[in-house]
Amino acid sequence: MSGPRVPRLVRENGLVLFFGTIFVLALVGQAVAGFAEFVEQQIADGAHPVSFLAYLTSSDFGVDVAENWQSEYLQFALYVVATVYFVQRGSPESKQLDEVGGESDERQRVGADADDNSPVSARADGPRRWWYSNSLGLAMLALFLGSWTAQAVAGRAAYNAAQLRAVQDPVGLAEYLASPDFWSRTLQNWQSEFLAIMSMALLSVFLRQRGSPESKPVGAARDATGLEG
Repeated sequence: MSGPRVPRLVRENGLVLFFGTIFVLALVGQAVAGFAEFVEQQIADGAHPVSFLAYLTSSDFGVDVAENWQSEYLQFALYVVATVYFVQRGSPESKQLDEVGGESDERQRVGADADDNSPVSARADGPRRWWYSNSLGLAMLALFLGSWTAQAVAGRAAYNAAQLRAVQDPVGLAEYLASPDFWSRTLQNWQSEFLAIMSMALLSVFLRQRGSPESKPVGAARDATGLEG
């Protein structure tokens, strides 16, 4: 007997639904744990504890979320663009060694080389095609800049709240952007993302995951580049 039939919507969008679900669960877990830690700190400081809703709308929660989001979007923005121009011998995360650059219209199936199934923007000329040809990198860059701005604004508010509790003067946005607090929060996330990308590109040369497009076929040679399993 066959098992229960998976709805088409779930089967065809399983990757997005899976990560979307665990994202929500992780965010809820972060909110609960962060609230407990925040209340403990308030009690230790002799302040009156806030409600869970007040914590969710606070700068403390906002900066913790935004500083993680901005580093993730920076990671993918750089990865999308860097893999156009840089290659790694033996990695499925890389293009073939002789394919550096934006590639030909024929290979990219744009303009006169577009086929019947190509998006309309791929068949267009001028700025419309350029924007579509670079839309993934631009979208990731926009999301990075938006979340980095949110981190800066929320981080300044949280920093100034701490300053006031310590009976010290608050700082302006420009002053906060030049502060150790901002760059400590930022760089501790960036370095972990860069390490993760480098590790993935390097380890995928030697290691395999059967059935994953992020891995080469199990029997592929170590120097095989740009192959997917």
